[in-house]
Amino acid sequence: MTLKERIEAATVSDLSDPARRQEAQKVFSELRFFLNTGDVRAAHPQPGTPTGWTVQDWVRNGILLGIRSGNIHETHPHRDQQFFDKHTLPLRRLTAEDAVRIVPGGTAVRDGVYLGRGVVIMSPSYVNIGAFVDEATLIDSNSLVGSCAQIGKRVHLSSGVQIGGVLEPSAAWPSIIEDDVFVSDLAAIRGTVVRRRAVIGAGVILNAAVPLFDLVNRTVIRASNGLPLVVPESAVVMPGSRTIRSAFGAEHGLALQTPVIVKYRDDHTNARTALEQALR
Repeated sequence: MTLKERIEAATVSDLSDPARRQEAQKVFSELRFFLNTGDVRAAHPQPGTPTGWTVQDWVRNGILLGIRSGNIHETHPHRDQQFFDKHTLPLRRLTAEDAVRIVPGGTAVRDGVYLGRGVVIMSPSYVNIGAFVDEATLIDSNSLVGSCAQIGKRVHLSSGVQIGGVLEPSAAWPSIIEDDVFVSDLAAIRGTVVRRRAVIGAGVILNAAVPLFDLVNRTVIRASNGLPLVVPESAVVMPGSRTIRSAFGAEHGLALQTPVIVKYRDDHTNARTALEQALR
């Protein structure tokens, strides 16, 4: 049986049975190994599709299986610090040969995360299981890369960025950030595909429930038919607002935050978003 078939079989098995629980833990350990190497991913590029990606639901189901089959135990990753977690969810072990830079100060990376060579993670930050972080990407301080998020090459996630995770519901889309994207401070992205070279401004919120207004092309981009919100290639997205036109909203001058494409990337934008090589 393939790893996918074994995960699917274990997912519907009775984990109260010790032998089946042990088999589920074994299968999950194998899944973590292939997530670490990048040979298995929660989503894969697929050119020609509406989003450019396809989701591997069985990978998420395998992660849920690992959580469900684990036992809570006490762990001490640092001296004099005490934590309690499922024994199936250890931290990722790295060596200098992995060519990943993680600075001191409280960062945690789960086992089952792919980190490409040249990745830099400033502390404190957190990268959850199932995430894929490709080469030369910078994750700045106080940032979160959630479960199953897919982060491309040379991406810059600035301080306080939240890339939402996805484990449930199984039909939900992971957050996908393609190559050469710049995400500014305190932006929050969940269940959205951000195409290559886009720039996401400070404080922008992107998710399936929020429409994206393109001022350049005079269009409104929405998530629909079970597909995620897709930010176009090279779009520069800034926070905007929409007036609430109800009587109560008008009376109180209320507005809702909404993301707005103000332009598409140009030479001036490239200069302002270039990664500083000295940081590496």
